[in-house]
Amino acid sequence: MAKVVKANLKMKIKAGQASAAPPVGSTLGQYGVNMMDFINPFNDATRDMQGQTVTAHITVYDDRTMSFRVVGAPTDDLIRAELGIQKGSGRPNSEKVSKKLTQAQLQKIAEAKAHDMNADDIESVKKMVAGTARSMGVEVEG
Repeated sequence: MAKVVKANLKMKIKAGQASAAPPVGSTLGQYGVNMMDFINPFNDATRDMQGQTVTAHITVYDDRTMSFRVVGAPTDDLIRAELGIQKGSGRPNSEKVSKKLTQAQLQKIAEAKAHDMNADDIESVKKMVAGTARSMGVEVEG
């Protein structure tokens, strides 16, 4: 018989740096989950992504157990880091950001996001990343 799901949570946490401090401790504590059952496996799983902020999708079950999966850094964070900008445009249709995203940069970001996306090939992922860039006011070359 399948376990009964008590909660589905999303938390943004620095990779390899989860601790019992908020947001992890306070969020998991309210569901009666042992925090160390999340913290140690999460830190081990994200050790190679050190410094990035990743999203953890946590499913808490009725018997106080849980499972989680890690999703890489958000696409807009990757675009901002690649271009070296602080933020996107507040009005993307009329005001564009001064820097453009090259095809090489687009390919690099798409390859980093490919395992998180619901797409079969890298060209589809590139289209999704380009759409995110356009919504930030970033022009995509070629």
